Amino acid sequence: MDKTKTDAIEAAAFRRLLAHLDSRKDVQNIDLMNLAGFCRNCLSKWYVAAAEQEGESVDYESARERVYGMPYTQWKAEFQAEASPEQLAGFAKKSD
Repeated sequence: MDKTKTDAIEAAAFRRLLAHLDSRKDVQNIDLMNLAGFCRNCLSKWYVAAAEQEGESVDYESARERVYGMPYTQWKAEFQAEASPEQLAGFAKKSD
């Protein structure tokens, strides 16, 4: 498979991941971190890094808007819940 086709397939998979995360706003970033070791913010940082590798400049807030499908402050106000003691404990345990 050539690079163009590989890039197109990877881009489609990334768009599907974003659509899936968008459909699961009930899944909090801390849940993702505790279960998978990454979250929407991680994806945003990876997006910035990938752009830089391609010689493009994308600021973090723009990348977050791409990943969250809206400005982060809006997503946070509408969908982010307070982390439970159990979630925080799980995160702390993973960070040790």
